[in-house]
Amino acid sequence: MNKPIDEPKPIEFRGNSLSDLRTFPVLARRETGFQLHLVQHGIEPDHWKPMNTIGQGVREIRIWDESGAFRVIYVAKFANTVYVLHCFQKKTAKTSKEDIKLAEKRYRDLLQELRLAK
Repeated sequence: MNKPIDEPKPIEFRGNSLSDLRTFPVLARRETGFQLHLVQHGIEPDHWKPMNTIGQGVREIRIWDESGAFRVIYVAKFANTVYVLHCFQKKTAKTSKEDIKLAEKRYRDLLQELRLAK
């Protein structure tokens, strides 16, 4: 586990990821908020896996409740901000190609924006 940081990193939701998160059931939304709070403070979330197929440093928070499985794809490797790339309910055992492609595009767009901002 990482050493907690004092000042939390702000979160930036990319595309429509925040509105997608708001469609999660209440308990899944609360759990997502708690897990993202950990990430903001430099602490690993409880249930996550690397998503290197999307991009270096990209991770997926895994949340379950009685309504099903929910996922939050994010990247926190940059110094100033936690970027949430995609939020969705998982319907099958394998993450859909559409969800992967959307997160990949948002990650590429983010990298381009960060390069231009330098």
